[in-house]
Amino acid sequence: MTDNGRIRLSQIAPSVVTVFAICAGMTSLRMSLEGRVEAALLFILIAVFLDAADGKLARYLDTASPFGAELDTLADFFNFGIVPGVLLYNTLYLGTEYANLGWLAALVLAVCCALRLARFNLSLDDEAEKAKPAGFFVGVPAPALACLALLPIFLQLSGWDKVDFPIVRAIYIIGVGLLAVSTVPTFSIKHSSIKRKNIAVAIVVAVVAIVCLMTFTWQALIAIDLLYLCTLPLSHRAYQRKTAELLG
Repeated sequence: MTDNGRIRLSQIAPSVVTVFAICAGMTSLRMSLEGRVEAALLFILIAVFLDAADGKLARYLDTASPFGAELDTLADFFNFGIVPGVLLYNTLYLGTEYANLGWLAALVLAVCCALRLARFNLSLDDEAEKAKPAGFFVGVPAPALACLALLPIFLQLSGWDKVDFPIVRAIYIIGVGLLAVSTVPTFSIKHSSIKRKNIAVAIVVAVVAIVCLMTFTWQALIAIDLLYLCTLPLSHRAYQRKTAELLG
């Protein structure tokens, strides 16, 4: 805050980005209700990008605040708990004999997202949590939770629409929700690093990934989801190893 009681625009920039993320979530909800599934998914992905951007912007400008943190939590719950759940229900279960089961899965997803975010906020002031190895989340973070939960829709849009296992889908969605509130350690991308000699390879991989997302969107998202699930055992093993080194 400036001396004359004014607030610098840079201080509210991260919160403005968070508000844009909420707008993206609301627009996704509208697209879902109108049956425009691909557009709804696009706006959820935009919300994921904006969620990553607001945190980085706050750290870059050194304008992190309790207000911004609370706003970000509310945006995450709406964008990655409620909106994906409604989209899954409307797209896969509404009007079918499994509607109640689909709604149950959507409820579990939203509740687990809320619990995960509440636990994350409490851990920020927990000294015991701060003493644990850096570079890991406890449970699946909210943006990853939404992307994993939407895997059945990615499969449907990629041409698996004739394969219909509503009960299996519901069990999967509930399982993803439980992963969010679990104590399974997961890799944190913002703490990840690579060796200098591998920078060129990393850039090429990133470019290929972006091109694949642009040209084979749903197949690429399926691959990303499956790859993320495959990293869970690896993250658990890495966490155990770093914990042993700290105690060591």
